[in-house]
Amino acid sequence: MEFQDKVLTCIDCSADFIFTAGEQLFFYDKQFKNQPKRCKACKSKRVAVLTAPQALGNAHHFSRVETRATCSQCGKETTVPFRPTQNRPVFCRECFTQKKSAATA
Repeated sequence: MEFQDKVLTCIDCSADFIFTAGEQLFFYDKQFKNQPKRCKACKSKRVAVLTAPQALGNAHHFSRVETRATCSQCGKETTVPFRPTQNRPVFCRECFTQKKSAATA
């Protein structure tokens, strides 16, 4: 199959960019169904935004869940970094550490 350079228009900045024959061959080999929609500059900006950590205003996306629970072993009130489910036992830090060290010994 013979490929020739194509001129495409970026959906973000409306600038024309070249979809080279080599890039088309790569897309064909990878069995990609769609042509690129963004120029290299806009694609780079988009990737940077999508992979960047969220701003402080959206910090809740990365915050850990803290749930109050009662330790199943000693009965002490504690907090755990998850939501307990499926009626599984919940341990405080001390009991968890003891249980973990007993399992590895």
